[in-house]
Amino acid sequence: MSDYTIYHNPRCSKSRATLALLEENGVEPTVVRYLEAPLDKAQLQELLLKLGISPAELLRRGEAEYKELGLNAQSSDQEVLQAMSNHPKLIERPIVVRGDRAVLGRPPENVLELLD
Repeated sequence: MSDYTIYHNPRCSKSRATLALLEENGVEPTVVRYLEAPLDKAQLQELLLKLGISPAELLRRGEAEYKELGLNAQSSDQEVLQAMSNHPKLIERPIVVRGDRAVLGRPPENVLELLD
């Protein structure tokens, strides 16, 4: 089992580039296709702690679901977490985790912070 996990969407160019960058650096991460296996609120909260960001900072505001669900800047953390759990397209991607740290692969070079 790898020390690294990537929450990956293979249709996303940034996600593919991040995975490729990890592999180029000798890392074979565990790949979690979060659109196929959505994260629950507790898993999302754990990721947010590792990322050191708020739920709103992990939210993709350009997705149709954002508007359809009536989300906005005043949405509570719990509302955002529930929306991301129910609609994983709303989660910014990719997320790479190593131990108790995580980074967003936007830009993909951010993952270099997690390498030895």
